[in-house]
Amino acid sequence: MITRRTLLSSALSSAALLSATAVGGTALGLPSAAAAVRRLPVDLVHRRRGKTVYAVVSGIDRASGRWFFLAADGRTKIFADRDAAPMTPLGRSVAIKLAAAGRPRRIVVPPMDSGRISFSVDRPLQFFVNPGGGVATPSVTNPSDPNRSLDWGFCELSLDRFGLYANISFVDFVGLPIGLRLRTPGGTQTVGGLRRDGLARIAAGLRRQGSREGSGWGRLVVTERGRPLRVLSPNLAAVGGPDPLAGYLDPYIAQVWRHYRSHDLVIDTQSAWGRVTGRVGADGLLRFRGVGSFRRPSSAAVFNCSTAPFATSNDAMGNVSARLAAALNRTTLLANARQPDVTAGRFYRTARTNHYARLVHANTAGGAGYAFPYDDVHGGGFNAEGRVVAPKPTLLTITVG
Repeated sequence: MITRRTLLSSALSSAALLSATAVGGTALGLPSAAAAVRRLPVDLVHRRRGKTVYAVVSGIDRASGRWFFLAADGRTKIFADRDAAPMTPLGRSVAIKLAAAGRPRRIVVPPMDSGRISFSVDRPLQFFVNPGGGVATPSVTNPSDPNRSLDWGFCELSLDRFGLYANISFVDFVGLPIGLRLRTPGGTQTVGGLRRDGLARIAAGLRRQGSREGSGWGRLVVTERGRPLRVLSPNLAAVGGPDPLAGYLDPYIAQVWRHYRSHDLVIDTQSAWGRVTGRVGADGLLRFRGVGSFRRPSSAAVFNCSTAPFATSNDAMGNVSARLAAALNRTTLLANARQPDVTAGRFYRTARTNHYARLVHANTAGGAGYAFPYDDVHGGGFNAEGRVVAPKPTLLTITVG
């Protein structure tokens, strides 16, 4: 099954990563070209009465393999200039102004990989082009980023010969609420997204958590004029300064490692490798017979799911890694020795857990939406990641605000 993780990894595997930029945005390079498929109509609707909302559509063009933006008309492709000077601003040429609140603005998106539709309130987001056609995207962690005071958010999508995959994401931060509705010949799929008051509730919940236990959860909240503007994920909150949650999960992780010195941990890879069994040895390594081993991770590694000991490949170790990281974020390993846990009601029940993810899922419709990189791991029966997917999509509607 296509997931946000496989969508992003397939795009990045064919892209040459450019150097970091002055604003701290993600610098993305150029992938190989892919086969063309049909375009898809997308209706953009916002609910911010009395406000002006803008959209910026970016992605990798499957016909040419180049980074592009949709022009302000919502149809014409504008390609990143390979001869651009460093940090050349794109300006308003790629800002799509939405209609008045409640009225759809229709755009047409071409086949793309690693696509994003970003939304902002009051003024357009600023994107930049670098030499070679790389794109520098907005950053929420760099204080010099020109978008730092904007209320904004994004959804992700891929459109190719297999159809459409789109999802909302809170892996980086919680900000502007976004919902999805996909019409297909077989019916309609809906992801309600963040509740209207979800940002305020998550911010308040993290502040209470931090105050109650003397931890750094409240420092994930970014304010503007005294009100929550966004909430950073534990992963991004550690960027560019002291980690407010350094060592937070260490006591729980230590308990898990002690427990599995004398108990078997069974992980279903949900793939060709089937179920694998592991134990922690005298050397402190969690070994899965015939697969590989994991040293005890740090709290930061659990939150970001990408640094050692967690692998990112799609082999057996990669599949075990994803499920181990998900179980550590959800803190289910002391309650269930068979992972992934199929009961979402058991997630985040310990005193020390990923409270950001807990509060995100508590404040989204149906509890759906990526809250950490491996939040697409589940035992079946529920859609934790907040995605819509179809081989023959007819209309995607994105609701903002």
